[in-house]
Amino acid sequence: MKQKITIIGAGAVGAATAFALLTRGEASEIVLIDINTDKALGEALDIKQATPFLENCDIYAGSYADATNSDMVIITSGVGRKPGQSRLELVQINVGIVKSIAEQIVRYAPNALYVMVTNPVDIMTYAFLKYTGLPKNQVFGTGTLLDTVRLRTRLSEIYHVNKQQVHAHVLGEHGDSSFVAWSSATIAGIPIADYCQSVAVHRMPIAYQREDIEAYVHRSGGKIIARKGSTVYGVDTSCTHIAKMTAGNAETAMTVSSLHEGEYGINGVCLSSLSLVDSKGVRSILTQKLSEDELRKLHESAA
Repeated sequence: MKQKITIIGAGAVGAATAFALLTRGEASEIVLIDINTDKALGEALDIKQATPFLENCDIYAGSYADATNSDMVIITSGVGRKPGQSRLELVQINVGIVKSIAEQIVRYAPNALYVMVTNPVDIMTYAFLKYTGLPKNQVFGTGTLLDTVRLRTRLSEIYHVNKQQVHAHVLGEHGDSSFVAWSSATIAGIPIADYCQSVAVHRMPIAYQREDIEAYVHRSGGKIIARKGSTVYGVDTSCTHIAKMTAGNAETAMTVSSLHEGEYGINGVCLSSLSLVDSKGVRSILTQKLSEDELRKLHESAA
């Protein structure tokens, strides 16, 4: 089922997300909203002129009123990280922006799923949820979905396997306190610790330490920002994946940021655990079995 999707913020991530949704055929209608109306108009026109060679989709710049009957609203507005800056340093200014958006958008799209991209995404998800009073299933952030994509990319390189055969997740804050749930990581369904001895003939993996992998996940965003100014493609494909998985009623497990109310003994915090997501949003947080060390790290991240 194709959806009407509103994107608030027509900057690099918002525009790229709109284009990714178009190329993947996940939307029948896309509304771009930005305080800079000329930017939104320019991006919408530029993307619209690609549609003859792609999927049929009505894409245009609009106002909050144009978001009426949206199935999903993706929020990318806010100040982005500068080189050397942490996500948490963006809190004050971006909370103000999110509050302003919350006050306007929900009156027009009260039944939409809201996907938060603005950093620090866990705090922004919590702020939007509290400002709007929406049910918690309707509001979630991209969380560590991008971190998980980075993790799988690196592990697939190390083990010389298709990325889709790697199943491993990053949990916690989308930031420096996130961690890899190694106890549940698998390749082709085989625990990652047992993979090499399970294969008779294979290319030996690149030698690595688990700490190096987590450092790769934590630092990738900063390295990209230092080189080109922003991260775009990983996060926009994460948003497109969410849109695809919420288009039907089948539940999909993914590491999005949502409100915890007792899961793992954590209360009143948005952060990423493996969650079941479908057309109604976050159906349930999966309390998978974690090692003692992983559970400790999750509580530290929540704190």
